Amino acid sequence: MFNLKGKTAIVSGGSKGIGKAIAFKYAEASANVVICSRKKDNLDSAVAAAKASGLNIIGIECNTGDIESIKNVVDQTVNQFGKVDILVNNAAANPYYGPILKSEDSHWEKIWDINVKGYFNFVKACSNSMESNQYGKIINIASIAAKTPLDGLGVYNISKAAVVMLTKVLAKEMAASNIQVNTLAPGLIKTDFSKALWEDESVYNEIIKSIPQGRMGEPEDISGMALYLASDASDFITGSMFVVDGGLTT
Repeated sequence: MFNLKGKTAIVSGGSKGIGKAIAFKYAEASANVVICSRKKDNLDSAVAAAKASGLNIIGIECNTGDIESIKNVVDQTVNQFGKVDILVNNAAANPYYGPILKSEDSHWEKIWDINVKGYFNFVKACSNSMESNQYGKIINIASIAAKTPLDGLGVYNISKAAVVMLTKVLAKEMAASNIQVNTLAPGLIKTDFSKALWEDESVYNEIIKSIPQGRMGEPEDISGMALYLASDASDFITGSMFVVDGGLTT
């Protein structure tokens, strides 16, 4: 039920952190995996690490804020594997930290273009393949920020709440084509994105007091749920949000 043999997956922001952990999990489950990211060095490093682990992952440079760049990834994937079965929208940006009333238009534009429009454009680019095959699994990575505002991340919080509604709309509209669309909402995960929260031991110790499981999550803690949502085990689940946060928002 959790075997992805014969399936082809695209994971945006797949060169590091949560995206990389998901890509590796899919490759372990025998999927054809394509990861994309802006930085070639990070892609090359992830692909090399996969190869060293006996996994076959392909890396393609992509700016998810640019629709032509997204189309290029999808076109290359379809040309090589014939289809796209699974899409994980994971790439995200947050160029501003501070009070929302001091945020600038440029902050909103970058966050919205990548975190929301980028997700939509990737789904749209994959939709022809999924609809023609009457099969698809789309996992949009949001955050607990979609449920509760995180301090200093006002615009980011709003973008992640928008991802949840985007998921619901797509789930309803794509259901007739046997495409399931769900949201995965991680809590506090040890990645480069959250480095300021765990690099300082005193800050980290304060943070984990609020997490019932007594630790921050690791990227691998997200990959299991991502595999479930990409597999046949989740065929009758769509439009839902799955929170993986160690009990933080319970």
